[in-house]
Amino acid sequence: MASRQITNTILMIRPVQFRMNEETAVNNYFQEDISLKNDEINTKAQQEFDDFVAKLRAVGVNVIVENDDIKGNTPDSVFPNNWVSFHESGNVALYPMFAENRRRERREEVLARLESEGFTINNIVDYTEAEDEDVFLEGTGSILMDRQNERAYCALSARADESLFIEFCEDFEYTPVVFTANQTVDGKRLPIYHTNVMMCLAEEFCVICLDTIDDKKERKNVLKHLKETGKQVISITEEQMHHFAGNMLQVLGADDKKYLVMSADAHQSLTKDQVNRIEKHCEILSSDLSTIETCGGGSARCMMAEVFLPKEE
Repeated sequence: MASRQITNTILMIRPVQFRMNEETAVNNYFQEDISLKNDEINTKAQQEFDDFVAKLRAVGVNVIVENDDIKGNTPDSVFPNNWVSFHESGNVALYPMFAENRRRERREEVLARLESEGFTINNIVDYTEAEDEDVFLEGTGSILMDRQNERAYCALSARADESLFIEFCEDFEYTPVVFTANQTVDGKRLPIYHTNVMMCLAEEFCVICLDTIDDKKERKNVLKHLKETGKQVISITEEQMHHFAGNMLQVLGADDKKYLVMSADAHQSLTKDQVNRIEKHCEILSSDLSTIETCGGGSARCMMAEVFLPKEE
């Protein structure tokens, strides 16, 4: 089983047709329409993407950038963490996607690119047939893996099916921690589309919006697993979650220095106390992702697919 929780190698997909995806807007309540033409939106998104990559590389993170394919008409390709995950065993998991136009993001050449960079892929575990049954599990958007402690957290939604999550946990030898996380939309409590917008699992701590877990038993169970694994719990509010303060990822830079990566909006939403608690463990690295967040309804974490694959010596 995996021994590392964080990696210094990240796969990112540079957008070519970024826009608000009408197919995901039905249950991603973080998306908003803005009054820009699609080509302007794409240009802004590319600028944000390039600046973000430059910041990561400047601190020594190994960022592998693959360009999206314009033929695919895939507005959300900038969020690769939903269709693929890479594991220390050399296994790659491919996931079933809710939006039909997102299924085209799964491209052989992305995996070939990693092999060309010297990474070994031993086996592909393919869950995508579940799409035929309208069953979905959107990668590390839906699943938060505590790789060191062999536990996986999942907030159930239209994009995270419980039985498929359990199957994933059996295949990859994780103990499943299942719950429901809700947000208030027009006065109603509705499921949050991805676990990784309300929770971030770092090596020694967890940033989590506990207020979204309405069921007290479920909340208690999540906290029990976090405490058992020695994670310090840093709580955020629902308001902060809407600024993507849950959508963060811890990565390694040069000399194995740890960084918690987030958007500028997420960073600005944090209180002094929260920042201090995070900075006890690692430095914060943030970048402006406002166009990508507003139109895409995803943020920094969604843009990074962590590469844990073994490397050829």
